[in-house]
Amino acid sequence: MPLDVATQSQHTTTAELHYLIRTAEKPTRYVNEPPSGVPEWNGIDDPRMVLIHDARGHEPEFTLDRNGFALIKAPTAIRNFYDPDEIRSVYYPEVERLLRNTLGASRVVIFDHNVRNGGRSDLAQPSRMVHNDHTVNSAPRRVRDHLGPEAEELLRHRFGIVNVWRPIRGPVLDSPLALCDAQSFTDADLIATDRVYRHLHGETTSVQFNPGHRWYYFSEQQPDEVILIRVHDSADDGRARLSFHTSFENPLAPADAPPRESIEVRTLVFFPPDA
Repeated sequence: MPLDVATQSQHTTTAELHYLIRTAEKPTRYVNEPPSGVPEWNGIDDPRMVLIHDARGHEPEFTLDRNGFALIKAPTAIRNFYDPDEIRSVYYPEVERLLRNTLGASRVVIFDHNVRNGGRSDLAQPSRMVHNDHTVNSAPRRVRDHLGPEAEELLRHRFGIVNVWRPIRGPVLDSPLALCDAQSFTDADLIATDRVYRHLHGETTSVQFNPGHRWYYFSEQQPDEVILIRVHDSADDGRARLSFHTSFENPLAPADAPPRESIEVRTLVFFPPDA
């Protein structure tokens, strides 16, 4: 159910989000050099001005099962998010414990992470495209890619992909993360999109604009808070199976707001047979 607008924070805003226009041709992005005569990207951008509600103060009302995302307090012991070794030795175990305790997962496998910094050209920038990292087809492929022979047995039971998104510095003012309420869209809004690397052919989800989409963000997010994003869930029982998200240019950010710094950790989560 949408939040009561009358009770929302003054940080609710309207901003431009970048959807994709659906065409007869499947959208395809070549991360490396494409074949001769083939464009690097054949998608057609569809920028739309949308209302983005500030969910600050309403954190308990959002859950992975209902909305596809949630914000929780999660202090960290890591000191340097720009040190890959420290991320793997300190942060990965923290994330694994967090997801086991929060989601009731029996096993958590971290397969990737990405550090973003809007002020550094040598690091990934905040993504401006409305998207989800996988599709219903590519999600189980991730399990097979990373877990080999044991994958088929694991795929017989409930599994999911969850991203854990954290600011490195706070509060986040520039390029906050906008999240779409899973109750406000259907599979008809989703556009399977190829993502082609030199030795890998992946599939992600782009999104067609729908005026019924409800967007939220958590204003001034701090480094001791993480957003859990449901990228995929194999359970088809009425709970949210995914959400989609994007960063946005925040009209409320002061001109001297520092560039956003963040880390997302991508995980496979497995659940007991009765989950």
